[in-house]
Amino acid sequence: MSNPFSRQEIRATVIFLPLAFLVILGIRLFRPVADPDTARNLQRENEVRDTLRLQPFDPNTVSYEELRAMGWPKHTAVSLLKYRESGKVFRIREDVALCYHIDDSTYQALKPYIRIGEKYRLRANPPAERKTFTRTVRKVIPLATFRMDTVSARYLKATGILSKRQAEALIRWRDLSGIYDMEELRACYVVSDSAATLLEPFVIFPTKPRNTQKEPVEINTADSATLRSIKGIGEKTVMRILAYRDRLGGFARKEQIREVEGVTEQNYELILKQISVNYYVIRKIDINFAPRDELARHPYITPRILRRLLRKRQLKGGWSSAEELILDDILTKEEAGRLASYIVFGSEAASPGK
Repeated sequence: MSNPFSRQEIRATVIFLPLAFLVILGIRLFRPVADPDTARNLQRENEVRDTLRLQPFDPNTVSYEELRAMGWPKHTAVSLLKYRESGKVFRIREDVALCYHIDDSTYQALKPYIRIGEKYRLRANPPAERKTFTRTVRKVIPLATFRMDTVSARYLKATGILSKRQAEALIRWRDLSGIYDMEELRACYVVSDSAATLLEPFVIFPTKPRNTQKEPVEINTADSATLRSIKGIGEKTVMRILAYRDRLGGFARKEQIREVEGVTEQNYELILKQISVNYYVIRKIDINFAPRDELARHPYITPRILRRLLRKRQLKGGWSSAEELILDDILTKEEAGRLASYIVFGSEAASPGK
């Protein structure tokens, strides 16, 4: 009896059967195993959907009766109402999941029906907490004629020409020194040229008393209160003058007041008319014996001069005149001219005036 299958058919069957077996085995081995918890949650969610007669509701306003009418169990409805009565507000749908007796499966069933009212929704910047920034626009009054001896800081500030701090400083300056003309007004350190130009057409100055003429202030012996009485010298400039005078050893010429920080060109011209200098009270330095720190402290002795002076003094032993310092390339003629009033050559040099 002949074989009903050809050799090719038999060969194909032999190859196909093992391959089919391997495919079936692979499907069984690699088929994902269902998570028991996931399966239970899906089953519970379906059960909840079948039990509840859900419709849209706002958890912030829904009543107990409405929840019961939707098929909510008593304990679940009471749990939501207790959460709300404790002062909590449902801002987002997920807040419902925080209530007791509402598990994940129940929440997933409720989620499509939760509607949060507009006034309860969580916003990035709630109206009650939103910060508003308002720009304060300073009210400016038009300039009118005013008297310098009676004008207030409030009025000057209101014109918009001076700030509050500038106006108050100008009034203090006026009360201490008096302001009797535009030159003295411009000398005040808080009044800029542009501000003085704007004020000039409207300001009326008082008549300067005839007995206001004072003797020039000797700036080498004047204390802080006396220096403050000089027109053109403010509170900060007084302290700077005292500090510079101490480093310098005293002023040899009135013009040196210009070297003080804070003395402007306008103030300098005004101050110059009110001061004098007593040359004989200057504290001098013995260039041959003064220690390094004393020399370095003087404003006219720069680090370059100090290095050359100390190196040469150690080798040479000292000098007898400023000309020798120039010849030894320690000082230039200009530097020697500035220092001449402050240096002496000999052991008797330390006392003032020598």
